[in-house]
Amino acid sequence: MNPSIPSQERGSRAYLLSIVCVAVLGGLLFGYDTAVISGAEKGLQAFFLGAEDFYYSDAWHGFTCASALIGCIIGSAVSGLLASGLGRKKSLFLAGCLFFVSALGSMEPEFLVFSHGEPSFSLMIMFNIYRIIGGVGVGLASAICPMYIGEVSPSNIRGMLVSWNQFAIIFGQLLVYFINFLILGSNANPVLDLVNGTYQIMNPEASAWTVATGWRYMFGSEAVPAGLFTLLICLVPESPRYLVMTGRDDAATRILTRINGRTQALAIIQDIRNTIVERTERLFSYGFICIFVGIMLSVFQQAVGINAVLYYAPRIFHDMGMENPMVQTVIMGVVNITFTLVAIFTVEKWGRKPLLITGSIGMGIGALCVALTFGNAAYSTLTMLSIMLYSASFMMSWGPICWVLIAEIFPNTIRGKAVAVAVAFQWIFNWIVSSSFVPMFNMHLTPGDDFGHWFTYGLYGIICIIAAVFVWRMVPETKGMKLEDMSRMWREKMKK
Repeated sequence: MNPSIPSQERGSRAYLLSIVCVAVLGGLLFGYDTAVISGAEKGLQAFFLGAEDFYYSDAWHGFTCASALIGCIIGSAVSGLLASGLGRKKSLFLAGCLFFVSALGSMEPEFLVFSHGEPSFSLMIMFNIYRIIGGVGVGLASAICPMYIGEVSPSNIRGMLVSWNQFAIIFGQLLVYFINFLILGSNANPVLDLVNGTYQIMNPEASAWTVATGWRYMFGSEAVPAGLFTLLICLVPESPRYLVMTGRDDAATRILTRINGRTQALAIIQDIRNTIVERTERLFSYGFICIFVGIMLSVFQQAVGINAVLYYAPRIFHDMGMENPMVQTVIMGVVNITFTLVAIFTVEKWGRKPLLITGSIGMGIGALCVALTFGNAAYSTLTMLSIMLYSASFMMSWGPICWVLIAEIFPNTIRGKAVAVAVAFQWIFNWIVSSSFVPMFNMHLTPGDDFGHWFTYGLYGIICIIAAVFVWRMVPETKGMKLEDMSRMWREKMKK
């Protein structure tokens, strides 16, 4: 920092980074909440199989594992209304409260209503209600965290800072993989097998603690980061762009001055004022293509199938013959973290489109290799490496860059509504992919064949190639552009 420049002109990078660090905790909770099920689902399944008033079928287990996604769809759908009505900061505080309630409720769904440790249909419903509550928090955070970071960040480093939100999501997933591994310790996950048409626990003594208690600790562990986020979000400022749009220019100027210096802050305020008249415009005021591109970015981020790997990683590695699937899952989490850092430190150099196209091609190659080798013991190492290539390619491209673009490409005054629509589609397709993976993966044309394995990953590989073409033809490059430039960019595209 140059000491000859007056302090009011320098801005404070430390202040900006402190704001972003708090905001990305929402991303960490997003990752934590969605991935905690991967370690807990077997113990949870065995617990509810003990119910006497209903049979906990595969269908019920699939619904229970994916129930949080129902909340995610709801949360993302209302995020625009809340972000515009309550503001970005208060909406994130609400998300933190929902995370905290969900963590404790999922750990002890019997609270005040049911007898502890007695599985029943009503208890299963209550558990799913708590998971849906957490999902609403995830939906809010998934839309508003990158929006908030994008609105407080200078344009020259905005892509990098928004990408840290994806790093936090992946770190949250890695963290919960590791915590689940520590909680499980020397205890075993239950081994379930069909006997006369019903599931039975094949190792009841070894897995007794996991079935009774282990899954509870896994869900409850989220309360710690959730409580920290809820407290810290009270200390960050409101988005300056939201403040200007609600008539609080002086407060916005103070915040932008601390971040950018006074001269640049006044210029940004003027840019925001120049677009303020547009806040009453309809969602499609900038054309169908603007919204379509945002929606399809979200659709492709999920349709490439990544969450089928992240949510069911231990089961996939078990089916590959790995002796300790939880260890392989943690290794995959480390790989994911590493390649997310690649995106963070290259997004402002390479641009958004090159990373997305490169990642799509890498994912396509990885998925197609998995399709050709899965189930063949002679190629198990190649299958493992192909899954890592597939996952790593996503983490350096579609994982963070999709969120960067969704936070950037929409004009200021439709951003809240447009982001809500785009992210709602993301969660809808997340649910479609997550709920369809197991049935597709287990499909057989003849008894014992691997049709489902190659069909599933072959389909994901083809979608990856289509995604690369879509980005090449349809997605604008936004590197270095101010948020206020988006209105002009889309209006020019409407004229062509």
